[in-house]
Amino acid sequence: MNSIVCLKQVPDTEAQIVVKPDASDVKLDGVKFVISPYDEFGIEEALVQKEKAGAGEVTLVCMGPDRCVEAIRTGLAMGADKAEHIDDPACEGSDAMATATVLAEQIKKMDYNLIFCGRQAIDDDQGQVGVALAELLGLPHASLVTKVEVAGDKVKVNRQIVGGEEVIEMPIPCVITAQKGLNEPRYASLPGIMKAKKKPLNPVKLADLGIDAGTVGAAGSKTKAANFSSPAQRTAAKLISGESAEEKAAGLAKALREEAKAI
Repeated sequence: MNSIVCLKQVPDTEAQIVVKPDASDVKLDGVKFVISPYDEFGIEEALVQKEKAGAGEVTLVCMGPDRCVEAIRTGLAMGADKAEHIDDPACEGSDAMATATVLAEQIKKMDYNLIFCGRQAIDDDQGQVGVALAELLGLPHASLVTKVEVAGDKVKVNRQIVGGEEVIEMPIPCVITAQKGLNEPRYASLPGIMKAKKKPLNPVKLADLGIDAGTVGAAGSKTKAANFSSPAQRTAAKLISGESAEEKAAGLAKALREEAKAI
């Protein structure tokens, strides 16, 4: 069972994010980066399916700058066999479609049965790359997957929907985007970390993929963030006083109407 896992490096969820003065982006200097958590579910599931099959390889594919090597090595330490790192300055600023385009051209060169992506990256929360990738590769896909069962040349998955679950069957190869609850990602062990240093990590440039730099990155993206802003500061709670429940209710109604403008 050969699986590909698309991996993205994102700021740590506990990192303090600061918006640039011109609101064009956020400051990333000194910020700690990690594997996007939903991608970890994808890595784990690829490893599980390989173990169930008793053979195969798990390959990570990551697009991003040189700092992404740390996240890739973490994925290799979890148990992935090798990685392709698309590290080209021209990719900077790529939106979801441009990102999927680059990943698709790399994956077309590879041998695989299943492709795993996280349901969404926790930095931009768009949830579009996985499904766009499936479209570009001409493959069936299932998103928000919480269970995977491979049988022969087909895979049955449970996917989360509003109010319940949907069970669908797809032919292999296909694309699966992982949802929380699919599994419990393993930690990278010390032996795994040592082995990861020797596992193949192949650097890739856009020229290797035959992609015109002007069609991806900020120049080739169809969407662009207009500006960034920090969440509004929370105000202190206001206590409504009164001698009786009726007085307190009247005070609350007045505050909602005149101060909060909620009613």
